[in-house]
Amino acid sequence: MELTIKDLTKRYGTKLALSGFSYTFTPGIYGILGANGAGKSTLMNLITDNVKRDEGDILWNGTDILTLGASFRALVGYMPQEQGMYADFSARAFLRYMAQIKGLPAREARKQIEDLLELVNLSEAAHRKVGGFSGGMRQRVMLAQALLGEPKVLILDEPTAGLDPKERLRLRQYISDLAKDRIVFLTTHIVSDIESIAKDVLLMKEGTLVTHGRPEELIAQASGRDLEDVYMYYLGAD
Repeated sequence: MELTIKDLTKRYGTKLALSGFSYTFTPGIYGILGANGAGKSTLMNLITDNVKRDEGDILWNGTDILTLGASFRALVGYMPQEQGMYADFSARAFLRYMAQIKGLPAREARKQIEDLLELVNLSEAAHRKVGGFSGGMRQRVMLAQALLGEPKVLILDEPTAGLDPKERLRLRQYISDLAKDRIVFLTTHIVSDIESIAKDVLLMKEGTLVTHGRPEELIAQASGRDLEDVYMYYLGAD
């Protein structure tokens, strides 16, 4: 299972949002680090085919995702930073609604929903309205909806933003457990969230891939103590 990106470029008018990005992803967690405007969101939007590339290729097991079309999009799960849920829905009702949007057969949807509620430790709260959930509980509901349909590519945008340390640790553990047979993208400003769980870390700046590698390799290269030092070494104060 491979997602291969070759010389990917995207412009918005005169702004070069992504420039010649190349990388091959296999199962595991990939931490994508960079300041606002670094190209992280553009890269994710191109992978999900939400925007059109200007140049380059995105290949799933050797076939361009534009050729695969809907069959590739069905393999992608997305957890947005913004928690766009209906406050009056219960957690279970929200997941049923999302399963319908994704076109899951009713019987399969029911099984997946109950399994996912157990996975994210929300089975006992599944009947409660999500409007009354804590931030961490809402994030776990959003993670569950991203996993509906058993996606092979999982995109998590700032999944621990706004959570207290206990909830952040819990969510990181869920994410780590999911990555055994999936390609997981984790975009974040919280560098410590990926240091212990990322297979590789990609540092981006102004639309380019500055460097990448295993966390311990990058720390050694930067003569640092942790990924915070790596971030400052390669990306600077911005």
